[in-house]
Formats: sequence, structure tokens, C-alpha cells
Amino acid sequence: MAAIDLIDTSLRDGNQSLWGATGLDTGMMLQIAPVMDRVGFKAIDFTTSTHMAVAVRFKQENPWERIRLMRDAMPNTPLSFLTTGMRFISWEVASHEVMSLAFSLLVNAGMRRFAIMDPMNNIDSMLIMADLTRKAGAEQSVAALTFTLSPMHDDKHFVDCTKKLADSKRFDRIYLKDPGGLLTPERAATLIPALKKVMGKTPLEVHSHSTIALAQFSYLEAANHGAETLHTATRALANGTSQPPADMIVRNLRDMGHSVDIDDAALAEMDRYFVDLAQAEGLAAGQPQEFDRSYFRHQMPGGMMGTLKRQLAESKRLHLLPQVLEEAEQVRADLGYPIMVTPFSQVVGTVAALNVINGERYKTLPDEVVRYVLGRFGAPTMPLDGALEDRVRSSKRAKELEDEAHMASIDELRGKLGKNLSDEEFLLRAVMPAEQVNAMISAGPARRTYDPTNKPIKTLISKLAARKDLHSVKIEKAGLKVEMIGPEA
Repeated sequence: MAAIDLIDTSLRDGNQSLWGATGLDTGMMLQIAPVMDRVGFKAIDFTTSTHMAVAVRFKQENPWERIRLMRDAMPNTPLSFLTTGMRFISWEVASHEVMSLAFSLLVNAGMRRFAIMDPMNNIDSMLIMADLTRKAGAEQSVAALTFTLSPMHDDKHFVDCTKKLADSKRFDRIYLKDPGGLLTPERAATLIPALKKVMGKTPLEVHSHSTIALAQFSYLEAANHGAETLHTATRALANGTSQPPADMIVRNLRDMGHSVDIDDAALAEMDRYFVDLAQAEGLAAGQPQEFDRSYFRHQMPGGMMGTLKRQLAESKRLHLLPQVLEEAEQVRADLGYPIMVTPFSQVVGTVAALNVINGERYKTLPDEVVRYVLGRFGAPTMPLDGALEDRVRSSKRAKELEDEAHMASIDELRGKLGKNLSDEEFLLRAVMPAEQVNAMISAGPARRTYDPTNKPIKTLISKLAARKDLHSVKIEKAGLKVEMIGPEA
């Protein structure tokens, strides 16, 4: 049997998959960071450029500050950044100089590990990003090869990609990234040993989602066939469309004879904290899922599923989700079977939702679909639907976007945005709306602490304070005494 490491995904993928990426703020993370540092995780899957944008847009928090604070709070555990192709926050393909600046700033802020993912599994692009992260000072570059199902994505395809990645000598580790939770135990039993055979001594990680109740079984099969590291989440942020729960994976691995060197008490404390947080904030904890074979068709990944549910709920259209998922299957086929991972899962999900809401297929085509058809993200996996491709290429918008300038150079952007900005503020302003960055700056520093047990009493005090029919209120419990006295009637 083998020694198995864990990488925690709670703060990034768990938060994204279950809570639409908006559930956690800096104070919530900082409060539990020292405990997480004691658990013994191989790394913390911490953020992406998309999550950095969420920090600005929804929390008015500085994402660079968040990284620095977390680095200081957990010095023993590497923080990991996941790339989503040659882009940073903006959907626009970024230049090498922009990505170099982004990676340098991330390293300076405290990111030690970079998981290099390309949404089309473009090996050349992954090699370029690996070089850029190394030049920026990254301690680890990890190749994230995305698993999917399509007529061309057989074991040989993934073995060939893995061999190229391993032979390049640019990566410290390789991980199989299964955003849709589609890796079955049977497929793991053939694919994992085939990958290990061409990897040499490069360690293999496995990342999957519990979306259709397969991941826990596939993890155990992967460990039995040579995978050294598994990606898991804390109890409240596990299951559902997130990763398997760490405590149960540890228990099952040990039962099979594998060893997992973690601090069980620290893991239990971490689990309790996030359970309390979910209850205090009214956030739904992940629940074990039933097997749903339809996922093999639409392949909507956990992170996008969380975002899609949130967006439909905000527009009071959550009841349309089954129709949207069914439509996503057709949209993906029409677009040449893109891998359902950022940004393509967003493209497919958005178009499917628009098709259902409009009651007409492709009545509205977002610019990102047009750019995709024009090849701005690379060559599609398989040929596109001819009618759709002709429709897009002959459109007025396609002609406009064909002449679209690529991202301006850093010098041009500095001339436009101001030469006196810090590099961190400059990069945010280069890829985000000015009003969102302004709001972040106006909000000031993020809170540093959070106690979920105080939330009920704070809510009670707030509601009582709003009452016009109360003159005085006293609240007493162990360790707490609150007295509120209003103005005389």
C-alpha cells in the first residue's frame, strides 16, 4: 500500500461549486487558516483569476491583500493558483507580458504553486505558461490535464498528452482534472496505470467532483493504481458538485491499507468551523448526490453548475435548470465538443440558458461564442456544426470582431490608465471595470476575523434595534451581556 497526500479545495473549488464563489470572504478564511495550516495538506487550492475578480466585484476586497494575509496565516502550506488558459480575469486572450506580470505579482503576494490548465488541453500553451510561472519564481508548476468525454477523448488521447507533459521536464507534478465528475472507477482502473506508465517519477494527482456520486469510488481506485495525491474538501464544502469529503476519504484509504499523514484533530476542527459558518450564513452544505446518468451527456462541471444555479435563481428562473442542462448537450455538440471547463463551460452554459429563455436556438449569440468560432481560443476539438459556423461567420458581429485589436501592451495600458498606479492596481484596472475597482478601494481593508457563533446574536440585535415598539432590551448568556436603551417616548 502507499502513502497518499491530500490537497484541500474548500476555499476555491468548494466555495465555487456549492456557493457560487461568493460564500467566503477574507475574514472567514483568515479565521480558520492557522488550523488548516496544521492539517498537513500538500497544498491549498486557493484561487484563480476569476475568484480574484469575485473578491473585487462581490466583496469589495483586495484580492492581492487576501493572498498576502493567507500566506502569512499559513506559512507551512503552499497556496495554489489555477490558470484557466492564457487569460487573467478578462475573457480576452492576454499577451505574454501581461501574464508574466500577473504571475510575478501572484508569486510576490504569496502563491507558491501554479496549476497550469489550458481549456483545450493545448500542450504548447501549457508549456509556455509553465515557463512563465518558473520565470516569475514559482516553487511548483503542476500540469492540470482536463478529463472529459467525447468521441476523441479515449485513454490514448490522455496518455499521449501526459507523455508530452512529462517529457518536457517543465512540471513537478501532473494532475488529472475531472471537473464534471465523469471519471468512473472502471475508467480509473485503466487510465491511471496507463498515465503512470509514461510519467516516470513525476507524481500524479487526481481531482474530481462528487456530482454524480462517483468520485469517492474513483479516488480509491486511483490510489490503488498509483495516484499519490487526491483533492478533497472540508465536510460543509464537500459532496454535491464539489470534491469528496476529506474525513471520509482518509477513513476509506486507511481502511484499505494506505497511509495518510494528516492531523486528524485539526481536520475535525476545520470541519466544525465550516459547518458552523454554513449554518450562520444560511449557506447550504454539500449533500451526497444520487447517480444521474444525464451528466455524461451535458457534462456541466461543478463550478459552473453552482454559478448557473445562482444566476437562474437571481432571475427567478431556477425551474428552467433541467431544460438548460438538456440544451447544453446540443450546444456542446454544435460547438465541436469543447472541454467543459472555464471558460468553455461558461460559454456552453450561457448559450444554453439563452436558448431556453428566448425559446429559440441561437437567437442571441454572446461575443465569446463568436470569438470561439473565429478561433480566438484555439482550434475546437472537433468540427463545428456547419449551419451554426456559417451563421456566426457571416454575421455582422463576426466581421467586427475579426478586426478586433488584441489586448494592448502594458506600456499602452499604463498610458491609458495612469503611470503612477501600483502594479497590482494597474493590473486590476486593465482587466476589470473601473467602478468595481473604485468601490473596492473605497471599502478599505477587508475584515480580519470572523466568528460564526456570533452571527445569530448579531442578527437578533439588528432586528431588535429596528423595532419601534421597544424601549429597552437586555440579552444575557454565558460570557455575554447586551443592554440596549432607546430614546424616551
